[in-house]
Amino acid sequence: MNINNWERGVRRVVPYTPGEQPKDINVVKLNTNENPYPPCERVKKILENFDISEMRLYPQPDAGILVNAIAETYGVSRDKIFVGVGSDDVLSMAFLTFFNSEKAVLFPDITYSFYDVWADVYRIPYRTVPLDSDFRINPDDYITENGGIVFPNPNAPTGVLESVEMVEYIVKNNPDSVVIVDEAYIDFAGDGASCLPLIKKYDNLLVVQTFSKSRSMAGVRIGFAMGSEKLIKYMNDVKFSINSYTMNTLSQLCGAEALKDGEYFSKTVNKIVDTREYSKKKLSELGFGMIDSKSNFLFASPNGKSAGEVFEKLREKKIFVRYWDKPVIRDYLRITVGTAEQMDVLFKALKEIL
Repeated sequence: MNINNWERGVRRVVPYTPGEQPKDINVVKLNTNENPYPPCERVKKILENFDISEMRLYPQPDAGILVNAIAETYGVSRDKIFVGVGSDDVLSMAFLTFFNSEKAVLFPDITYSFYDVWADVYRIPYRTVPLDSDFRINPDDYITENGGIVFPNPNAPTGVLESVEMVEYIVKNNPDSVVIVDEAYIDFAGDGASCLPLIKKYDNLLVVQTFSKSRSMAGVRIGFAMGSEKLIKYMNDVKFSINSYTMNTLSQLCGAEALKDGEYFSKTVNKIVDTREYSKKKLSELGFGMIDSKSNFLFASPNGKSAGEVFEKLREKKIFVRYWDKPVIRDYLRITVGTAEQMDVLFKALKEIL
């Protein structure tokens, strides 16, 4: 391929590949870890009553309405909260802000596949650390010189949850590095699973969460981080050096209202957890091997059958799950937990395929 002179200055990267978003709405969509239930009624009312003339105005640059709601919900002061357009935006901003040394940033070899993309686009050196044979993190592997640490908990795409004690061990033993814990799926992991309380003890810990999964708002794009005042200030300094108005007014209002309906939040999370546990049993009956997921998805291997073939045959039946043809995980499918009815459609199809 001929390269024009102007192309020599282009920043080239291999982009992240998101889960397929089929245009056909008549499918069973279990491939992108979306919540199968709608947002709460308070969000619906915001949309119904929104004054369209407000769209001519810039949104609050500090997203004050949303930040205040997060602060009240999580018991964290507002100067310890950063908001962004989805947790991807928050994590990207954190990479840009904190990972600037010549030392390699560490993250697991099997993990959220956006991490190495951000590292490449920002020219951040990194090193992937192998998980053990049970897809778990060995914390001692992270007690070494590094330029920062990031990992999801529960992990993606495995769904494995590490203990708060293990996270603290890594944070405590890396006082010269920023440690980012990506808790996109933490609400499905049970009480006491989040390492958020640790931000009171360690000023180098950043906890990132999202409205996309447990709060049914993937299409609205709201993510947030919580950490020490110093961490949040540094992130805001970078954010306001790029774009002051990153989150639109409607997102701010919808996010704030969603946080006020704790009853609906608990109800939908519990329904998903119950369906997850039911689905584990059904998949086991079908001969699948599984990781013990604490997220809203299952990481399952169709023993004796090619995961890639099962993926394609499910797709032919208009059932979408996620598959990666990569070493170590190519024998697994990642299956989002949908409604009980959607999961029964999946199980029926798997019986026919297997």
